[in-house]
Amino acid sequence: MPRFSVIVPVYKVQAYLHECLDSVLTQSYPDLELIAVDDCSPDGCGAIVDEFAARDPRVRPVHLTENQGLGPARNAGMAAATGDYLIFLDSDDTLTPDSLLAIADRLKETGEPDVLVYDYARTYCTGETVRNQAAGHLREEGPAPFRLADRPGLLRLLMVAWNKAYRREFVEAEGFAFPAGFYEDTPWTYPVLMTAESIATLDRVCVHYRQRRRGGILGTVSPRHFDIFEQYDRVFAHVAARPELARWRPLLFRRMVDHLVVVFARRDRLPRRSRAAFLRRARAHYRRYHAPGVPLPARTRLHYTLVRLGAHRTYHALQLTAALLRRTGKLTGRLLKRLRAGALRLHYRLQRLLPVRADRAVFAAHGVQGHGCHPGALEQAFRTHAPHIRTAWIADAGQRGSIPTGTRPVRPGTAAYWTALARSKYLVHNASFDRGLLKRPGQVLVRTQQGTPLKHMGLDLRERPAATGERDVEALLDDVDTWDYVLSGNRHSTLVWERVYPGEYTTLEYGGPRNDVFQQATSADVTRIRDRLGIPEGAVVILYAPTYRDYRRTQTVALDLHRVARRLGPRYVILARAHHRHGGPLVENPSGRVLDVSGHPSVESLCLASDALVTDYSSIMFDYANLDRPIVIHADDREAYEAARGTYFDLRSFPPGALSRGEDELIDIFATGHWRGSRSAQLRAAFRERFCPYDDGRAAERVVRHVVLGEPDRSAVVPLGERHPVPAPAASLTHTPAATVPHPAGPVTVTESR
Repeated sequence: MPRFSVIVPVYKVQAYLHECLDSVLTQSYPDLELIAVDDCSPDGCGAIVDEFAARDPRVRPVHLTENQGLGPARNAGMAAATGDYLIFLDSDDTLTPDSLLAIADRLKETGEPDVLVYDYARTYCTGETVRNQAAGHLREEGPAPFRLADRPGLLRLLMVAWNKAYRREFVEAEGFAFPAGFYEDTPWTYPVLMTAESIATLDRVCVHYRQRRRGGILGTVSPRHFDIFEQYDRVFAHVAARPELARWRPLLFRRMVDHLVVVFARRDRLPRRSRAAFLRRARAHYRRYHAPGVPLPARTRLHYTLVRLGAHRTYHALQLTAALLRRTGKLTGRLLKRLRAGALRLHYRLQRLLPVRADRAVFAAHGVQGHGCHPGALEQAFRTHAPHIRTAWIADAGQRGSIPTGTRPVRPGTAAYWTALARSKYLVHNASFDRGLLKRPGQVLVRTQQGTPLKHMGLDLRERPAATGERDVEALLDDVDTWDYVLSGNRHSTLVWERVYPGEYTTLEYGGPRNDVFQQATSADVTRIRDRLGIPEGAVVILYAPTYRDYRRTQTVALDLHRVARRLGPRYVILARAHHRHGGPLVENPSGRVLDVSGHPSVESLCLASDALVTDYSSIMFDYANLDRPIVIHADDREAYEAARGTYFDLRSFPPGALSRGEDELIDIFATGHWRGSRSAQLRAAFRERFCPYDDGRAAERVVRHVVLGEPDRSAVVPLGERHPVPAPAASLTHTPAATVPHPAGPVTVTESR
């Protein structure tokens, strides 16, 4: 018995059928049967199906004697199916590579649920591929499997049959089948999701949903769109027959009305003369199935009122009025935007006619909340070692609180912003300034970069579209030609920067300015930071700071941080810091022992507050090594990450500390004390020797003396062995706190004490 029965109903798709069937048969997971149902197609589809069946015994052709429609054709496929799970695929769509393997793994991981919901992307004849905008509902966080009541947001997804895998025994036991007519997915999908005892999600695009220019069923003007009313009759009849599903009536009612409004409003659905009749039928269904209880936004309430009244002419008039207002508003907005942009361009041109001011410097940093990173440390060094330079920091209005006194805040896109770019001699950024910047003779641009590179950068990303999409190499090189200085923390960085950003700039291999604070901070500073974070005295603090996954649209957390904290014991506190592109916090329900610090303005302060770092491929490891505190690398997706982004060396062969590949292994590293053992110290020492040669607390000063004062620094760098970064609070502990916690052979529940 195969694992999957892939059911493909076939009708008038001979141009797309080969691609569809090949996408199934070339899957890396071969345990399947492909049931191709020829719905008496008048073209060459039947012959194509037979050709595939002759070549591959996994293909099981079913030929219907008369055309019955999509729903009955799927039913015929189900009757012939023998697989554990049913998967439906429309004959002009395709499965993405390795999708069945991902589905099989997720089914096993979640305990064989009744239904597994996965994602899709729309594909267009232009070659464009656009992922489902509601993919956030497919996140793999939280317990799984679950019931629909735990994740009702799944009902906001497109109500189709082909984005799910169904356990065949569940489908047969419940007697589910597709009806005839248009919108046949509606009375299938709602009952299946509401009835399923176990549901799981897979946050991965498994289907490419072809958007045909013409010929799609739902994009055809036809009176058959009236079928939608009978299909919703079937949905509510299913709910009426099962009292335990009555709770879903208000939400189903809203989804029905929303669906009816879409069909009525679309010009490619209803014949013009039938629109009034459709709205009258919609009014009848509104009154028949009305179920109050779901709050509605003001705009939605207007639509519902018009449907309830069946006011066809009023609805049409409001549509025209709304369209006119939208068009007028857009035109007005575009006009004002163009006028403002034109005025700012003129202002910038005029400012460029004035002399460059040698006593002005402007700073900006990407990926930080306000003042920070290497530009922040350099700005402070400018004020200290070159006080005759007046500094400005580019920041949004909400970030002004982080800007030091004496530094002028400048908001992007304002006249003051363009004045600063036009007339400041020194321009300092860790990424790129505005594309409208035209560097002038006499201006000096310092590109600080954002840390030591582990993952591929610059020109090395040309062959990795999963990481950066369409990369404009010409624009990148034009930007490089504006750089005067590039900062580097070590020889590795220098060699990478000069190869992937080829240009005539000068590399200043002086260390990382943002790391100066690690040599300058005191124990009193650490105590003050921990107090502000609410960390109890004597706690062992782990900073968890993973990087961004370019190959995943929806970012997930690799660790159950609450479970890790419970297993390690009450003296451990975890600080969770999300990458700035993550799009939200790492911890949904923070507690006293698991704190989300993604919004904290200074990652350097978080490093000082912690006793150990857990990360994956983030450049934070190179900075943190300057503290000479334990680092643990948790990399559970190394192959996928390296395939999508690429790395300059294998962390397994040159790690800064212990390595873990799973959550339990990470817990074991801390519970047994390996995180701070002698082997970890040896690995860290070698790592620091290679990547931290110049970070002695004076990197920013050296840059300022060279770039601004014209005094190339000739003083010796403090050797690693003579540096004394502020010690970690846990360094004074004589034993690892978790060593007092019994380490069980299997999973147990650990009672917390506060």
